[in-house]
Amino acid sequence: MTLINSLQNHIENHSYPFNHWTIDQPLSQKAIDEIYRVKIPEGEVIFDGTRAGDKTGQDLLGKLRVYINRDNCNNFPELNNIIQEMRSHECTKIISKMIERDLNNSFVRLEVISDKDGFWLEPHCDIKEKLMSSILFVNKYGENENLGTDFYTPDLKVAKTIPYKNNYGYIFTSEKDSWHGLERKIIKKERRCLQLNYVTFKTDWPVE
Repeated sequence: MTLINSLQNHIENHSYPFNHWTIDQPLSQKAIDEIYRVKIPEGEVIFDGTRAGDKTGQDLLGKLRVYINRDNCNNFPELNNIIQEMRSHECTKIISKMIERDLNNSFVRLEVISDKDGFWLEPHCDIKEKLMSSILFVNKYGENENLGTDFYTPDLKVAKTIPYKNNYGYIFTSEKDSWHGLERKIIKKERRCLQLNYVTFKTDWPVE
């Protein structure tokens, strides 16, 4: 129950530039090792400032992430444990109270992301179907800490950068001005992270 333990003991609330939380040590070492064992497909990519290459209409960036679902979860037991932890009533109760959102009847979505040099993400607010967004960073290659997610003021000026530190991350719920993204930065090898969401649309993982 590493995630729940960190939610209870290793979390800090911040109000600027919008309400969010940083979380420390949310992953076990076994989970971190497994995140790096996830094979990310290779191929042509187009970096257009969106997570999925939306502006090209080709979803080429979809090749740089892997969703954990019922078809592949047996290959990733540690990530499956995180999913089951997130589905639990104990976890949803903690997060629901924290972000002040009703997570009953929601679904868990979890994906491993591998950003390569050239990737950037224009400032955006998440879709309303994402009730909770969280990125957990893993950084075994010593990438610069400035590769963390950038948070913006309502006039889209960078207000802060969440440090890209190993086993560290953030949580927030989408609000009117929850602008975030990633400025153009140098990625020496790989910016790998784990994205966790509670969403309103159906996935393989309904909450309990």
